[in-house]
Amino acid sequence: MTLVPIIISGGSGARLWPVSRKARPKPFLRLADGRSLLQHAFLRAKSLPEVSDILTVTNRALLFDTLNEYKDLDAGDVGTPILLEPLARDTAPAIAAATLHVAATHGEDALLFLLPADHIVDDLPAFRAAAARAMELAREGRIVTLGIRPAYPETGYGYIEARGEDVLAFVEKPDLQKANEYLRSGNTYWNAGMLCFRAGAMLAQLAAHCPEILARCRESLERAATGRSGSGAVTTLDEAAFARAEAISIDYALLEKASGVAVVACDIGWSDVGSWAAIARLTEADAAGNRVAGEAAFVDCRDLYVQGSGRLVAGVGLRDLVIVDTPDALPVAAGDRLQEVKALFEQLRAQGHETHELHRTVNRPWGSYTVLEEGEKFKIKRIVVDPGAALSLQMHHHRSEHWVVVEGRARVVNGSREIELETNQSTYIEKGRKHRLENPTAAPLTIIEVQSGDYLGEDDIVRFDDVYGRS
Repeated sequence: MTLVPIIISGGSGARLWPVSRKARPKPFLRLADGRSLLQHAFLRAKSLPEVSDILTVTNRALLFDTLNEYKDLDAGDVGTPILLEPLARDTAPAIAAATLHVAATHGEDALLFLLPADHIVDDLPAFRAAAARAMELAREGRIVTLGIRPAYPETGYGYIEARGEDVLAFVEKPDLQKANEYLRSGNTYWNAGMLCFRAGAMLAQLAAHCPEILARCRESLERAATGRSGSGAVTTLDEAAFARAEAISIDYALLEKASGVAVVACDIGWSDVGSWAAIARLTEADAAGNRVAGEAAFVDCRDLYVQGSGRLVAGVGLRDLVIVDTPDALPVAAGDRLQEVKALFEQLRAQGHETHELHRTVNRPWGSYTVLEEGEKFKIKRIVVDPGAALSLQMHHHRSEHWVVVEGRARVVNGSREIELETNQSTYIEKGRKHRLENPTAAPLTIIEVQSGDYLGEDDIVRFDDVYGRS
């Protein structure tokens, strides 16, 4: 049977704010080896046997970030199609759309192996062994989930109750007493959200238990826009149809209702990296229980986790805190209240605070920009344009811009003129004037941009022509 791993990638960035944000959520978080969680998920999928394609399901806004993550990986002869959601509708519509896509391209006998993009799996041989057993059961027509043997009483995970390989129930996140009972039982496992199934078997279950979701996803796929990028097709689901699909998880929509669901219990070094407590466990503690990623100095401190961003973080007399220092946000949280970071994120989003969505450095398909300083009616950015890349032909209603080349050579459209600028040369672009920045060379281009105006939001942009399809 053909095997198509499905990587589900997205999220709001809430629980790991401010390192994770809406425009660059948890799958793009980098580990100590320099690779992102998304890259590790791709390599984990590629390690499975007889892989034909690796299908990534992600948000439309994350396409270019996803392509940038994959371009540094060797896909070999494995195809890398991407299925783009026009808006977030949770895992049930995502899985329904992915299953329909695979059934259309590989047939209903194809095996799908669902992998969340934001998890860690440290023991790859154990993962492959568990996956092999899951595939055996899936070939028989069963929907199979991997159950992680609990290592401690975790209240932040859902659980699976089982008898042998038969699932009895999917259980909500428990309180501490119940989590301890599950830990002692020996037949209750963490729900890791990894599934294996035949396309036809999943479609039959969807038709039985959530036919409206299946119908809306089928409609959105039939009306989808298609294109190509790299070694795979890019399919963008129709927004109007997809928006009518209920936003619900696959657990609630299907797994809790379906019969004959199987579980493969395993120890694979798994973590969903779902909180700052989980991130802290990735760093070795000192004798006082302090864990540090970056540079820190302590006097009489215990049980701290500090993540720095290039400057010293110092503490005196502190206990059981998480401190995350980024260029534009510095949250400090009590160690027993880390799940409430999500509430803080939601508060910032409700206020429209930019830090819920964007980092100081923002990746774009043509390169990146970093906000160096901003104040009333001005903003200063460092813009890096990749070799051969170009920004869109665009215009701003509310701001003017000064561009100074600090490294490389720029080709600039400024109104009716096209000019080339070398290092230390500059140009001024009035508001309302069409303009474009291009790097015609084989080396990176860096400019400093000074914006001035009465409104400097990123949404003040009108695109007239764009090679990345954003106009």
